[in-house]
Amino acid sequence: MVRIAEIESGSVAEDLHLEIGTRIIRINGQRVRDGIDLTFLLADTTLELETLGPEGEPVLYDIVKEPGESVGIIPAPDTIRECGNKCVFCFIDGNPKDVRESLWLRDDDFRLSFTYGSYVTLTNLGPRGLERLVEQRISPLYVSVHATDPELRTRLLVNDRSGLIMDQLRYLTTNGLSVHTQVVVCPEWNDGAHLDETMDDLYGLGEGVLSLSIVPVGLTKYNLGRPVRPLTAEEARTAIGQVDRFRETSTPERGFGWCYAADELYLIAQRDLPDDAYYDDGALTENGVGAVNHFKREFSKGLKSVPELPYRRIRLVTGRSMEPLFRERAGVLADATQAEVAVVAVANDFYGESVTVAGLLAGRDIQASVGETEAGELILLPAEALNGDGLFIDSMPLSDLTHAFGPATVATGYEVTECLKAL
Repeated sequence: MVRIAEIESGSVAEDLHLEIGTRIIRINGQRVRDGIDLTFLLADTTLELETLGPEGEPVLYDIVKEPGESVGIIPAPDTIRECGNKCVFCFIDGNPKDVRESLWLRDDDFRLSFTYGSYVTLTNLGPRGLERLVEQRISPLYVSVHATDPELRTRLLVNDRSGLIMDQLRYLTTNGLSVHTQVVVCPEWNDGAHLDETMDDLYGLGEGVLSLSIVPVGLTKYNLGRPVRPLTAEEARTAIGQVDRFRETSTPERGFGWCYAADELYLIAQRDLPDDAYYDDGALTENGVGAVNHFKREFSKGLKSVPELPYRRIRLVTGRSMEPLFRERAGVLADATQAEVAVVAVANDFYGESVTVAGLLAGRDIQASVGETEAGELILLPAEALNGDGLFIDSMPLSDLTHAFGPATVATGYEVTECLKAL
């Protein structure tokens, strides 16, 4: 069942005096399991809602509405389906004990995949769950495959249902659904010939598989080598070469690259990133595919309209992996702002030196790297290091860091020049 969290003003639900806290049990005789069901079932123009009021009293509502008209019910968030895998490279196993509380959630929920683009493994979906995806046209989905060989995928995910992935994907795509897929490459596990096999198998499922992202495994000092190790530069270059060779087939056949190496793979390989054409429509930026190029593009665009700012010094805070990119652009930003620009590449003590991305920087590490501040300084922090509540990965509030930096001005922004424009 679904509980009503809000009622939209002026809506059908308000006219019917539906109350916050009311639970919706069935719509037109069909059980309402979650918010996806609610949205799907409320699409009908004639509705019979079976509900339990806030005090547990049963109430039946009959509704007739126009096609596309909203009933005005905003449901409470669904309970997250948690992951039942024990992946050998699970990043959660690499969390320190004082990490932000939400980072302990092992989500593997197809609803989050559909609504937010998070990757799921499908191991917690049986035949009825797959049938529901098809019935409600829940597409596209984002699926972590890692390997198509049943035995290998079972070893990687440590789940007896892992080996069903090709049957599951074949069922979904045959029935008209689309999926984006990814492989987290773990050296001496699913690389080399196994990676070639996985690419071939997924491509062979047809156009229902929209893309394949190849992402290097990310490990912290808490799970490094237990049992997976990071890729070497040479191994990253090999994986990129495999992707490039595969694209020689997929590009002429499909009209786009289909298979993409993540930015981090290029950084590990110490290779220049490809140009924008490599990423086609750029739909996988949130998965680290083309994000660096997106940043470069937005930086150049925003640089043209940076206003004069009342700061004599700007310090750009980032992770170690983006340090060279920021240093390349510090000079032109200084010219545009008439301020001294310094890059602060933060060493990640919280997770360990193997973690170099800005999005996983702890507030305490940023504070230690920035050090003393002065009036007339702007400390520009990466917005991706904060969650929606303004907390860093170590649960430090942004307000604490702002207070620690005293006389300086603190701002956050992924697109540096967009942040400066706002200031």
